[in-house]
Amino acid sequence: MHDCLIIGAGHNGLVCAGYLAAAGRKVLVLERHHTAGGCAVTEEIAPGYKASTASYLVSLLLPEVERDLQLRDYGYKTLPRNPSSFTPCEDGRYLLMGPNAAFNRREIAKFSARDAEAYPRYEALLTRIAECLEPTMMQPAADLLPLPRRRGLFEWIRQASRGRSLYSALKKLGPDLPEAMELLAGDATRILDRWFESDMLKGTLATDAIIGAFTPPSAPGSGYVLLHHVMGVAGGARGCWAYVEDGMGALTQAMARSAQARGVDIRCNAEVAEILIEGGRACGVRLVNGEVLRARQVISNATADITFNRLLPPSALPSEFRSAVQRINYSSASLKINLALSELPDFTCLPGKAPGPQHRGTIHIGSTIEHIERAYDDAKWGCPSQRPVIELTLPSALDTTLAPPGHHIAQLFVQYAPYKLAEGLHWDAIKDEFADRCIAEVTRYAPNFAASVLHRQVLTPLDLERRFALTGGNIFHGAMSLHQLFSLRPVPGWSDYRTPLPGLYLCGASTHPGGGVMGACGRNAAREILRG
Repeated sequence: MHDCLIIGAGHNGLVCAGYLAAAGRKVLVLERHHTAGGCAVTEEIAPGYKASTASYLVSLLLPEVERDLQLRDYGYKTLPRNPSSFTPCEDGRYLLMGPNAAFNRREIAKFSARDAEAYPRYEALLTRIAECLEPTMMQPAADLLPLPRRRGLFEWIRQASRGRSLYSALKKLGPDLPEAMELLAGDATRILDRWFESDMLKGTLATDAIIGAFTPPSAPGSGYVLLHHVMGVAGGARGCWAYVEDGMGALTQAMARSAQARGVDIRCNAEVAEILIEGGRACGVRLVNGEVLRARQVISNATADITFNRLLPPSALPSEFRSAVQRINYSSASLKINLALSELPDFTCLPGKAPGPQHRGTIHIGSTIEHIERAYDDAKWGCPSQRPVIELTLPSALDTTLAPPGHHIAQLFVQYAPYKLAEGLHWDAIKDEFADRCIAEVTRYAPNFAASVLHRQVLTPLDLERRFALTGGNIFHGAMSLHQLFSLRPVPGWSDYRTPLPGLYLCGASTHPGGGVMGACGRNAAREILRG
């Protein structure tokens, strides 16, 4: 019998396993697919062409996880991008941005001298807020709500200590606290309008507020997603995102090798059908092939929906808890397209087919907030955006391991593509037509793009749910809105990775602090499990 059985070999499951094994626990990880990695995998989309199938960049990964699990020793290598951002405009202008302050000032000044002066102050503010909040991400959220959950004296003392830590973190912000609260609860459009005047700059920054979210930048709470995306430093500098050499799968394979070196067993092609209960506690699982595996503790890296609604009988959980689970918002409007290309895009505003600064970073297609809002307006009625917002990345411009010489990989992260379509529409029927629309949108800026496509892989929200078990196609295991963050994630009163069923824990992105290839959920869960 194993001490701990983890359902799902995504990055949080692997991180959790690594920490538990390092503490002496005997750990088994079960993965339904043929390889570990979850959403962070590298796969061939055509012979000789490899793409990061779902997750495609790294920044949020905790330095502590990288260090403690010795990921660099197991093959993890990042490729920083400089410039890190390129926004082409149809009128022939463009905006490049990166980690160099002087470079950014010159680029922004092409559109607004005032914005060039304001941007360093804006960046410094986000950095101060992120640095103050980051410690709260590396422990369970402070939960002092008067909810009907029994807690002993020591648990209340622990919660009070976390509350003091949060208070101390916020106190450090001093006069910046009001702006920090606006970032946590306000809308990105209002925030960006107050700081900047250039539509190009505001549009470039606003995309961070909508990635993975079915909301426009004008929606309350979108400011937090703006902040969430600048919290990482794994890309080489705060807020910068990097490629992983050989794709995102190289990161999770490093995690898997690290865990195995610590004694973790990882079984692929082992899909869990149900969590077993004996004596009122979780005691193991039954696989779809009927095999029974027992463990002292069961830890689910699946979404809260899958864990509580599919793997457990209704009688296993209190009715109020199950009702709270039913209220989790999984709305999604994200779609991923991976392409094999015969050549790099030749942008009208910055020509060239040889790898250049315009190819290294994230390419923002949809350069104004108005464009983003109009794209959302289509989707809120259940129709994919007529002019979608696209984050285009070309990892092969830096990583030659991904494609044959002279050829390339393109990755399009697309918004808005609603999971729930209007009556009469179905993703399996319209996915190719919408993919054509997305490719045509990029071709408006790079006329050779459509003709360069040799092969494509299209992952609709429905495909993301089927392939990666992402409920509703939501890449964060649940919306990152204020009512589903901190002590309210996954549901109010249960932010400490425990569940009402003794012996069952959560370690995935359904828990605090949420989505992104961060490892914090897995690390925090392991520490709570070891605490007992």
